[in-house]
Amino acid sequence: MNDQAIMENLLLTTKGVCDLYMHGAIESNTEGVHQAFDQALCDSLAMQGDIYKTMAAKGWYPAQQADAQQIAQVRQKFAQQ
Repeated sequence: MNDQAIMENLLLTTKGVCDLYMHGAIESNTEGVHQAFDQALCDSLAMQGDIYKTMAAKGWYPAQQADAQQIAQVRQKFAQQ
């Protein structure tokens, strides 16, 4: 397994963990539990951001810039709903 595949797996795993922590925070019914999930979510989001930045710097996660026409199409789509 090469470095890029390892980083892709780390990113996917971290995204999944963020999803779980977010749902834990939403569903928690006590302040202490909510704060614990909230802090874990913040930490995981920071980790996910670091992984993404590393991958982007190495060219392993290229991001496309949306042009004005694409943005207008999406706006129009959601304005109709």
